[in-house]
Amino acid sequence: MALPGHGDVQSVLLLPQRLQEILDALDEKKISDLFRKWLARLPHPFTQEDVEAGYQYQLSILQAEFSLTQVFDRPLAGRHFFEEVVRENLDLGRPDKVSLIFGKPVTKRTPGKFRTRIITQGVIPSLHVSYKNSKIKQYFKEGRALRTETTINDTRDFGIGKLLRNLPALRRIGFSANRRLLDVQKLSHDCMTGEDEFQELNRTVEVGNQRGGALKFGDARAMALMNAIALFSTVPQGFSNASLREQVCLLLTQDPGTYKPNQMTYDLRRLRLHGLIHRVPGSWRYRVTPRGIRIGLFVSKVYARILRPGLSPLIPPLPTGRHSPLHSALRQLTVAVDSIVEEARLAA
Repeated sequence: MALPGHGDVQSVLLLPQRLQEILDALDEKKISDLFRKWLARLPHPFTQEDVEAGYQYQLSILQAEFSLTQVFDRPLAGRHFFEEVVRENLDLGRPDKVSLIFGKPVTKRTPGKFRTRIITQGVIPSLHVSYKNSKIKQYFKEGRALRTETTINDTRDFGIGKLLRNLPALRRIGFSANRRLLDVQKLSHDCMTGEDEFQELNRTVEVGNQRGGALKFGDARAMALMNAIALFSTVPQGFSNASLREQVCLLLTQDPGTYKPNQMTYDLRRLRLHGLIHRVPGSWRYRVTPRGIRIGLFVSKVYARILRPGLSPLIPPLPTGRHSPLHSALRQLTVAVDSIVEEARLAA
C-alpha cells in the first residue's frame, strides 16, 4: 500500500475543518433548492397552470435537531468525565436551571414537566432535560465522544414560526443551548483535571532520557516526602539532600542511618521529574515549585486527616465495645448482604 504524500496528509488534517465549513453552509436556501429540484421530477397535485398562478408548497419545520460532538483523545477519561457530569448535574431540570440553558423565563404558567431524567442503556447513561416540547439530550457516543443534542419539536416554544426561513433563528437557539449546558458543567471537567494529576503522580514519569519512579498515594515513604516538601515550601534558600533526608527520617520515625543518601538522591529525582521541586541553578539545593506546594499539602493532609482516621472505624472495635456510627452502619450493611446471599442459596 502506498503511503500518502505530503499533500494528502495535509488534506486529511484539514478534513474536519472543511467538513465543518460544508455543514455550516447548509442553510434554508440549499434545503429549499434541493426540495424544488426533486419536486420538478416527482408527480404532485399542482398542474403547470397552478404553478404559473403562484400556487406552490411551503416548507415548514416540524422538528429541528442541533448537535455538538466532542471527541476525546482518551476515551476512558471521557467516560469518567461524563459519569461525573451526570452526578454533578442532577438538578439541571429545575426551572431556574432550564431558564439559564434555554435563555427563556420559566414561570408557574410555563407548560411542561421540568425534571432531569437519567436513562441507562446497558452501562451507558444519558442525560435528558426538557423545556415545553423541546429537550436536550446528552450521552457518551460510541465510547469515545460526548454528544449534546438540542431537539426543538415546536418552534413556537421560542416564539418563532414554522416556515423554513426561520431556520437561522432556530440554529442560534439550539447551538446556544448546547453551549450553555456545557458551561454549566465546567465544574465536572475541573474534577477530571484533578483525576489526571492524581494518576500522573501514581505512575512513573519520563522526561527526556530520565525516568522517575511513581509517588504512590499511601506509600509511607512517598507520603513522608510530600509532607517534607510542604514543610520546606516557605524556606527562601531552599533545601539540600541532607536537610530533606533528616525531615523524611523524622516523619518515618526511623534512624537516619537506615535511609541512605543515595536513596535520598533517588527520591529527589522522583520529585524533580514529577515537577514538584526544581534545582537552584549553580548549586546542589532545591526549591519547591508552586505545583509541589499545592500537591504536597493536599496529598499529605488527605492521607493524615481523612484516610487514616476514616479507616479506623472499619477495624473491629476495641474491647471497650465502643462503636463508631460508621462502623455500626457498615455492620448493618454486612448483615443485610449476608441475608440476601443466604436467601439466594435457599432459592437455588
